[in-house]
Amino acid sequence: MIKILVTGGNGQLAQCLKDVVNHQDELDVDFQDLPDLDITNKQQLESYFSNNELDYCINCAAYTAVDLAEEQSDLAYAVNAEGPKNLAEVCKKYQVKLLHISTDFVFDGNKQTPYLETDMPNPLGVYGASKWQGERYIQEIMEEYFIIRTSWLYSEYGNNFMKTMLKLSETREEISVVSDQFGSPTYAGDLAEVLIKIILSSSTNYGVYHYSNSGVISWYDFAVEIFKQFGKKIDVKPIKTKDYPTAAKRPKFSVLNTIKIENNFDCTIKDWQGSLNKVIQTNLCNKKQR
Repeated sequence: MIKILVTGGNGQLAQCLKDVVNHQDELDVDFQDLPDLDITNKQQLESYFSNNELDYCINCAAYTAVDLAEEQSDLAYAVNAEGPKNLAEVCKKYQVKLLHISTDFVFDGNKQTPYLETDMPNPLGVYGASKWQGERYIQEIMEEYFIIRTSWLYSEYGNNFMKTMLKLSETREEISVVSDQFGSPTYAGDLAEVLIKIILSSSTNYGVYHYSNSGVISWYDFAVEIFKQFGKKIDVKPIKTKDYPTAAKRPKFSVLNTIKIENNFDCTIKDWQGSLNKVIQTNLCNKKQR
């Protein structure tokens, strides 16, 4: 039996992990979240790890409010940097392998080809900078870790772009969406499957990996497809980033190269449209929206 701790256990990725591990009898998974387990509280982590035998920890806990992070930088760094540092220290002490989720926002978006794991991060805002600091702490402290950067995560759970668009469609006939920022929408359920695949592989190919669904689109393209697949009749207007000012700057191109994770773990990268369709066809989104 493989024993796993999932932090941030009430978030969208953790919720998707619950769906995946329900079909895995060889896994014993404990989902923990605030206030019972706070990754910024080193003493609380020490207590948990000393009282539970673990093989892996999947860190899904994160501060993800990109714009709000600009004014709440202390909180963003506490959760996204100091938290992973604490986890890395206790994981190393108790010989637990760590899977940590990071983001495409560690990059500045100035590249014109998909980002490799070896490309140097250069975050534009507090959110990306705090996540990059968390990555560095883990790499400095541990050897047995997998850092998985992902992009534009959405699902039937939690708060995300897809659910925001659907909510807006209930009260609006027209909406404007940025058309000059490009990336790859990633279904959290697909990422959850890959995380479990990494664990079941018992691989020692530790390091940094990129995972996202395939395809390069803009937020505008994503919104149009969401409304199309959900059968929503709403007029979507493309706008430029300069016409939609936000507190935090965002990378204009944050597509991730996934060759490394494909080769090391024999992953089949699903295309973003197919995964979006999967969410809709199974009717999960309508049943579990919050």
